[in-house]
Amino acid sequence: MAIFGSTGTVLANDLMAARLEALLGSEREAIEVIPSARLSALTAPPPASARNIETTVSNFAYDNAFLATQPAPSGNAEWRCLSEALYFEARGESVRGLFAVGEVILNRVDSSRYPNSICGVINQGTGRQFACQFTYTCDGRPEHINEPAAFVRTGRIARLLMDGAPRDLTEGATHYHTRAVSPSWARRFPRTATIGVHHFYRQPVRTASN
Repeated sequence: MAIFGSTGTVLANDLMAARLEALLGSEREAIEVIPSARLSALTAPPPASARNIETTVSNFAYDNAFLATQPAPSGNAEWRCLSEALYFEARGESVRGLFAVGEVILNRVDSSRYPNSICGVINQGTGRQFACQFTYTCDGRPEHINEPAAFVRTGRIARLLMDGAPRDLTEGATHYHTRAVSPSWARRFPRTATIGVHHFYRQPVRTASN
């Protein structure tokens, strides 16, 4: 067992202090080489949208009164794609109906069977006859937004869905169609919900054959 006298203790403390000072000096030098913009980004508080996700979800409701409390919608290209899809595919539907269509798109993004981005899912097959997944992308009609108020509504729903709003209306649906049509896959896929003019279906999970 080593026994240190008072002199040995002082030397040990001086050595520890010197090492600590050297370590702190190295950290200061490392921080100084970080660009100021990057340093500000690292130390800045999370954006308001991120801070308010939990509050938004806890107060969530499928009605126009709740939507009216949400800020003016905005976002990146992915948000724009989802907003436009909701507008052109279902703007006449109820709030629940719009959220349900949005669920299908995001459920596809989460599935390995489909592209892993919102714009990729929506535009899959566009330009190939009978291959587009969402009718408005290949119906030959110009895609003009003539109802600004309706687009604000779909934009708010898109923003909420992308920020983590619940997705429990359609039980994981990956497909839907209006009541006016009857696609062949609708006889093979289990129906999970009917909301407004749309029936919703979940694509069966593939299983390995024995």
